[in-house]
Formats: sequence, structure tokens, C-alpha cells
Amino acid sequence: DSLLQEMSLTHLIRSGVVRSSLQQATIRTFSTSTIKLDQVTHTGQQFAEGDQRNARFGVTGLEKQVNTQWAIDLIAAVPPTLVTKRVVSCDGGGGALGHPKIYINLDQSGPQSCNYCGLRFELDHGHH
Repeated sequence: DSLLQEMSLTHLIRSGVVRSSLQQATIRTFSTSTIKLDQVTHTGQQFAEGDQRNARFGVTGLEKQVNTQWAIDLIAAVPPTLVTKRVVSCDGGGGALGHPKIYINLDQSGPQSCNYCGLRFELDHGHH
């Protein structure tokens, strides 16, 4: 029994044996569940063990949900649109769900991004 107490994750964290991300583990004090590592959100937030926001998860029995599909990664997965004109416009493409129309100058080499939605446009120099 004493061996189990010595080897418990809580004991190892407090004693300093376990380092790195396990030190940032969230202990749900209102529940009998095991220790669960807190996921970092897209804004870099990570709840500390004593953060009062953790109480809502312990009381309701729900878990914190973190969207792992971050906008910057989704935009990076979309290839640049090749165009034949030096100046293009972007309005987000959704009509009323889009964004204000802006014009993007493509004189610089490489893809140029829309300031609102991040879509990229590139001048196709091979087109005649």
C-alpha cells in the first residue's frame, strides 16, 4: 500500500520526479477521475491546477474541449490561387458572410495574403 502511494502520479509530481508537461497536469478536485493533462488552446491558454475555471468541469462532469483545427493551419492547407492579373480583389467569398472587399497588389514575388481571411494569391508568370 505504501509503495502505491509512493508511485502515485500526484506524489511523483509533487516530489519533482516527473518533469515537463506532467508538471502542468490538471487535477480535478471535484471528481474521482485520474489526473488529466490540460490541452493548450489556439491562444496559448492552459488552465493551471488551481484555476477556478476548472471547477465547472468537475461539477458538471464534462471535460474542457479544445479545437485542434487552428485557423492558421487550415489556411496554410489551402494552396495559393494562381491569377493572371497584377491586382486581385478578395471579399471572403461568402457574400454577406464574407468580409469587406480589398485589393491585393501582386507585384512582389511569391504569394500575397488577404489581410482579413488569409487566402493567398500568386501571379502566374507563365501565363501568356
